[in-house]
This record gives sequence, C-alpha cells and structure tokens, in this order.
Amino acid sequence: MAEHTRRTVLRGAAGLAAATALAGPTGTATAAARPATGSTGSTDHQYPFLQGAFAPVTEELTAFDLPVTGRIPRELNGRFLRNGPNVLGLEDPRAHHWMLGDGMVHGVRLRDGRAEWYRNRWVRSSQVAAELGESYPGPVPPDDFACNTHVIPYRGRILALQESGPLPYELDGELNTVGAFDFRGTLEGAFTAHTKYDPVAGELHAVTYYPTWDHVRHLVVDPTGRVARTTRIPVRDAPMMHDFALTEKHVVVFDIPVTFDPAAAEAGALVPYDWNREHPARVGVMPRSGGAVRWFGVDPVFYSHTLNAYDEGESVVIDLTTYPAPFDVAGKFTDGPHAVGTAKLERWTVDLRHGRVRRRTLDDRPQEFPRVNEELVSRRHRYGYSAAAAEMSLAYLAGDGNPPDHAFSNALLKHDLARGTAQVHRLPRGAAAGEAVFVPGEHAAQEDDGFTLAYVHNPDRGAADLLILAAQDFTGEPLARVHLPGRVPLGFHGSWIPDA
Repeated sequence: MAEHTRRTVLRGAAGLAAATALAGPTGTATAAARPATGSTGSTDHQYPFLQGAFAPVTEELTAFDLPVTGRIPRELNGRFLRNGPNVLGLEDPRAHHWMLGDGMVHGVRLRDGRAEWYRNRWVRSSQVAAELGESYPGPVPPDDFACNTHVIPYRGRILALQESGPLPYELDGELNTVGAFDFRGTLEGAFTAHTKYDPVAGELHAVTYYPTWDHVRHLVVDPTGRVARTTRIPVRDAPMMHDFALTEKHVVVFDIPVTFDPAAAEAGALVPYDWNREHPARVGVMPRSGGAVRWFGVDPVFYSHTLNAYDEGESVVIDLTTYPAPFDVAGKFTDGPHAVGTAKLERWTVDLRHGRVRRRTLDDRPQEFPRVNEELVSRRHRYGYSAAAAEMSLAYLAGDGNPPDHAFSNALLKHDLARGTAQVHRLPRGAAAGEAVFVPGEHAAQEDDGFTLAYVHNPDRGAADLLILAAQDFTGEPLARVHLPGRVPLGFHGSWIPDA
C-alpha cells in the first residue's frame, strides 16, 4: 500500500489535510473542531459525533484545588485519566470520523482527600504539534498519530495507545507528551489499544493487526519492558481486531466480519473497513505460551470489548460486549459507526473438549466499556462494571434501528456475575456517563472492596464531574463529586494511575 494511502487509513480526517478539508496551523493552543451545529449542537443528525455530549472541546485547561461535593477518600492518591478523540483544526465535518480524531487525555490528580488539579491535553503527534504552532522534537515515527483510544500505566510510565500502526505515546505526570515509546526498541510494526496486564506474571500482552498483514500478532512484553515473544496467527481478509481476551493458559482472538477494503482505501475512505458477509465469524484459542490456534465458528456478530476471561476446567469463559450484525464501522455518510441494535453484555464459553461455543446474554441493557478489577485480569472474577450513556447508544444506532426504551437512560452498572444480578446507579437526563473504572481499596479484603470512578456530564453546570462511588454501596449517594471546569466529551478508555 502506498504511504499516502496508509496515512489516510490511520489518520482519517488528518489524512485529507492535503486535500483542503482541514485548516493550516493555528499557532494557538485553543484551536479545535468547529462542530456542525456549534459547540453543543443538537440539530444536525448527520454528524452525531460532533455534537451534544460528543462535541470536541476547544481548549486545553488547567485548574487547581477543584471544588468537591462530598468527601474524597484519602486513600485515593493518584491520577484518574481518560483518553478520547478530540479533533483539532477541522473545518469540514465531512472530513471527520470520530474514531480517528486527535487524542486528548483528561486527568484529575487526587491526593490526601483533595482534588489538586484538572488538566486536558492533546497528545502531541507531529501534526498536532504543527496545528498548535509547536515544534516536534526528534524524528517523526512511522504511521504517526495522536493516540486516542486508551491511556494506561506501565512500569512507572503513562502510555497513550492506538491500534493498527502507531507507536504508543508516553506522557508525563502532568499530561505533557514525552514522545513515542517503542518498548526499548523492541516493538516492530503495529500495537494495540487494548493491552492485558497480568499482575501475577508481570507480563503485558497485546494482539496487533495491520491492513497489509496476512496475520495478526500476539506480543508478550516481559517484566524488563521488552517485547520478548511474538506469535503470528494467520488470518485472511485483514480483519479488525480491536480487543482480545487473556486467561492464565490461553490467548483468545476474535476474527469477526469487519475486514479491510483496499479499494476503499485507495479511494480515500476515512475508515476503509467494511462488514464482510463472506468472512465467517470465529473465535481462536491459542496456548498462552504460543503454538497452534484452535478455531471455533460463531454466528455473525460485532465483538466490541472484553470484560475479562478465565479458564474453567476444559473451557475458556469470556465476558464481553457485542453488537448485533451487521455493524458498519465506517458509518456511511456520518462521522462515526452505525449498528442495527444496541450493545449488550454476553458470556461466551468455549468448550475445548467438545469443540463448540455457547453464548448467553448476561444483561441486555444498552451498555459499553466493560471493566473488571484489574488485579484479576486473566483469572476468575465475580464483578464487572459498565456504562450506559443514552447519547452513545442513540448515536451508534442506525436510522432504521429500533432502540429499546432503556436506551434513553444514563447509568453506571455493577454486575454480580455469580448471582446474575446488576445494580444500577441511575443518572439524570443529560448526564452522559463515561467508562467506569474500579479502583481497589488500600486494604481490600474482597473483590469489590474499593471505588468506582467515572467522568459524568453535569447538565446543570454544562461541565463534567468526576464521580466517586463506593463499589460496595453502588446505588448509594456518591462519596464525592469533583467539579471540573469544563466538559469531558464522551470518548473511549481510561485508567487509574496510582502513586508509586
């Protein structure tokens, strides 16, 4: 694939800059997208990801000693960060796709019962630096992009992540961009937005894809911070693999019918991945130490995110969110993806002995971004956390979709997967909720002994609050609401970065 086409694939609207869709460098730190209907537009249904709760913010803010309603637990010492697309310099909404907006990380610093600061910062890729009138230090990495999907702690570092090509970007403790990060020179090719860190083994795992590969790769980063092992898994049609699952014994990959379309890429499509009815959906299970992959067919579905997975006898159990087929990643004639139904939480049990996959719905309420107590990644869990945001559900739903009534609600959910029940922390109309991240208590004795943190829009203030819930009193009053000075648009994923 030609380099100009590859950059179009990765950078979406940014790749069309040479075609006059985007403005030149602004020279200021306050330039941002101009939504189709203004900063919080609500009338142009054609661009749902540029308006309402998704509308990009227009400047980088720094605020100290944030006001708080309630009391912040003194044991919460660290940073709560979340990444998401916040397109910069956009003049024409037709040259935008939500998933490819420039990454912006939002963060709140908590210490000793105080909210010391809030910051939001664009990740400084070479193009973002140019748009802001700043210099870019050093050589520009290949497939450069302002990583917009996740932000994680890794061995004392903070890494912003993106899939299918770009290197991670390292940030400092005040969210300034340090530079591209390649795991001590050992990362070759693409990385992922969804790593799995096994705290027992001290290993960071990734499954990576790239549009010109005839395979995907399972990477293992060892405790020294180097990519120690790469296993290539042959696949056809270059499928999108946004997430995967990890157990103590296995790596699980999801080969779904969203595949790369070279003709669309050559034509300059913002996201040249299409629903491919000729591509069978299947689940692959591979020994974690490497080796042959066993494939199991499933009915067509769009697999979204893994909550967690674990081994159970001769089976592998995966809790995950899915959308019904077909799923349009490119979102024809809009700036984002389209689905024919809302996401739900499922359990897939891969029976390795009898060679079959059993699917069961755990919760059919519209929800996304499932999370688990990170100390249990790859091991049996009981609890999971997810978010229901009305604007998220409705923005994803295709025009001919029929949303259930509860698609119009905002809530945070706590799932008790042993009892098959869920607790719902309901939020007001207009209070769009982002991903809910669980933080273990300082002396936690039980899996759910800790806190759940999420950014939630406060419609009364027109700005965001950091909501802190006691996970064992999930439906009760929040322990604290930290009042931020600006909006946090609906975005993707984040992490709690504890103090060392």
